[in-house]
Amino acid sequence: MLETVAIKAVEQNEEMLVGLAKKIWEHPETAYNEVKACEWIAEALRNAGFEVEVGYADLPTAIKATWGKGHPIIGFLGEYDALPGMSQKVCATKDPVEAGAPGQGCGHNLLGVACLGGALGMKAELEASGKEGTVVYYGCPAEEALTGKTFMARNGAFTDLDLALSWHGGSVTGMNCGTANGLNSAIFHFHGVTAHAGGDPHNGRSALDAVELMNVGANYLREHVTSDVRIHYVIKEGGTAPNIVPDKASVWYYVRATSREAIEDTYNRLVKVAEGAAHMTETKLEIEFLGGCYNTLNNKVMTDVACDIVKNLPGPQWTQKELDFAQKLNEQSPQYEAMKAAGLLEGAPIYTGEAQISYRSGGGSTDVGDVQHIVPCMMMTTATCNKAAPGHSWQITACAGMSIGEKGMIYGAKVLAATAMKMVDDPKLVEAAKAEFAESMKGKEYKCPIPKEVPIPQPQK
Repeated sequence: MLETVAIKAVEQNEEMLVGLAKKIWEHPETAYNEVKACEWIAEALRNAGFEVEVGYADLPTAIKATWGKGHPIIGFLGEYDALPGMSQKVCATKDPVEAGAPGQGCGHNLLGVACLGGALGMKAELEASGKEGTVVYYGCPAEEALTGKTFMARNGAFTDLDLALSWHGGSVTGMNCGTANGLNSAIFHFHGVTAHAGGDPHNGRSALDAVELMNVGANYLREHVTSDVRIHYVIKEGGTAPNIVPDKASVWYYVRATSREAIEDTYNRLVKVAEGAAHMTETKLEIEFLGGCYNTLNNKVMTDVACDIVKNLPGPQWTQKELDFAQKLNEQSPQYEAMKAAGLLEGAPIYTGEAQISYRSGGGSTDVGDVQHIVPCMMMTTATCNKAAPGHSWQITACAGMSIGEKGMIYGAKVLAATAMKMVDDPKLVEAAKAEFAESMKGKEYKCPIPKEVPIPQPQK
């Protein structure tokens, strides 16, 4: 069993960390509105002796907290934003605290605090050993908007680091060295001319027609992109009544792929489709570019270190009450029957096995990918919910507000702290991680996908 000063420090801070995670869970705040979570985590960092900057990189709810001196400089990437509409009580049936309200449907109340625990663990062992090293905690807003770290990077964040560490709760304990998708996000607004649809339709220029023609063009575009590309959209505005030609309509698009090159190529072609729709309908097009992020680039050297630590550090011990709770959640999951038939639910209803390194590419997106194109960075997962919990679901909210999520969070903090100190103790590992990063980048440099003219969203009052 692995026992280090860093791991023991996490254990010594467990009561504070769990209390903080619970408080953030009880006060969910959506992207760019994480005022309370930011304040509470900043206070915990100040109490621990960190030099704390709130409003870092011109983002009101971003934090940079620093302790120590010299190299390696290791960053911990915390998050704390909640998801809209994911309110849920700690119970095994769907029952929101407040209907339609936000909730921690991705477990970010655990995420920010696990990284805080990792930073505290690294600090404690550096203090005890007298070794050189600098701990940096980043409080990163708006991961769910996929732009928080990207805006931070645009304003110079992360460049002073040697390495970065990230953690996320999930249904397994493991790491993915495949490539998760990067993304561009934009709303296409069309402006036409209103008219009576029955009395004088010839005088109207329908913005909704433009949206629909754009969507048709986008769907034909799917045949002519590489297989890693994903294009999704939702109509945000389409008019007020059938007998009124809509003079305003808008559609929101995501373009995803496993490389920035494929994202940018597809997005530029999508813009041409939108321009064509505007020409066909004699409407005017306005593009509201919301942001973008890079694909992930998980560092294998650091991943191997974390995986080895997991193999030597026993995971959470689940009580019968927790196992029963997880089983009830599994049985209500829309994935239950398919996962059961595939043998994926055999054994305990919460993951208990050793760490798994997968190489799956595609799927969702995270702005951690931007950091991974600036410095060597590893992202790992420990089990914080039932096996069959769908992503972004009320089941995850329920687990994130109770002991299942909290135990997984503390375990994740221990792994982060131990991984950081392993890198401090062995400079050759740091050199190897940097060499791998340089090889992966192939001479390219990070170019922020959000132009300077796109404003940083501000907290809603």
